[in-house]
Amino acid sequence: MIATNNHAAGRPVARRRFGSPLGAVLAAFILLAVVLSGCGDGGSGKAELVEGKINIVASFYPLYDFARNVGGEHVNVINLVPAGVEPHDWSPKSRDMTNLTKAQLFVYQGAGFEGWVGDFLDSLPKDSSLQVVEAGKGVSLIRTADEAGGETEATGDPNESLQYDPHAWLSPANAGKMAAAIKEALVSADPAHQADYERNYAAYSAKLGELDAQFREQLAALPKKEIAVSHQAFAYLCRDYGLTQMPIMGLSPDAEPTARDIQRMNAFIKEHHVQYIFFEELVSDKLAKTLAKDAGVDTMVLSPVEGLTAEEQAAGDDYISVMDRNLKNLVKALQ
Repeated sequence: MIATNNHAAGRPVARRRFGSPLGAVLAAFILLAVVLSGCGDGGSGKAELVEGKINIVASFYPLYDFARNVGGEHVNVINLVPAGVEPHDWSPKSRDMTNLTKAQLFVYQGAGFEGWVGDFLDSLPKDSSLQVVEAGKGVSLIRTADEAGGETEATGDPNESLQYDPHAWLSPANAGKMAAAIKEALVSADPAHQADYERNYAAYSAKLGELDAQFREQLAALPKKEIAVSHQAFAYLCRDYGLTQMPIMGLSPDAEPTARDIQRMNAFIKEHHVQYIFFEELVSDKLAKTLAKDAGVDTMVLSPVEGLTAEEQAAGDDYISVMDRNLKNLVKALQ
């Protein structure tokens, strides 16, 4: 789960599947980051590195939240993707590269979720001290062929060639394993505070365990097990809690559904008496609402927790509170 510089162990980094090619550009960004690192923030108001703390850069929101809960007072955690921004096709800017090259830890999901990471890791100097944590490496990933029943039929999703579904954090049990990987990296980077990291992890892991138990207990008691979703992000949640998802779009939320995808969705809704199509708040809900209107059903939010909206951030929401709302909405939909 932990590697230094070039991500020496484990599954190879999948590249260019959730973003545009960045190779030479990222290398130039790293050089520019070094040059500009002493120039101040320019009034941008973005998160900065903090001297005297372990600086952790997280590739997107869930990993940021896990890291700050485990690290506590000893860490400064930067979430690369701003609130309200969908992370699949996001790529780092020059200030982000500055933070990445000067941080102690970089935590990313892996399995192809961050299309820019492979080029970034390849562009790091050989003597870089950056400790790299692929948080998704320690969980049992779902192969996309298995998710599709072994079929490889084109679906209109530009990311259909991904070998694994990267959305593993949507299982609270997996979230606990990812938090453990971050804890191990922190102990390695800052052994003087090992006891604090162990204690913080134990407390947070207990909360995730309680959330997992609530999902298992409440969903097991419901008569329905089928959900219609806008984005094929919920395979891990479905696997762990006995549900079946039918997505409008594929692994990327901006993929274009085909006419056959829409026909399959309508048939699924009728066959399973589905009353809601779930959509997410960081992408347009237009298609989900149009399909729901045509099918005579309603819509409801089911967050893939890829980031917080500005409103959620202002309200102090976090991974656990958003997942708790997801559970409440699932219970309502599956009655």
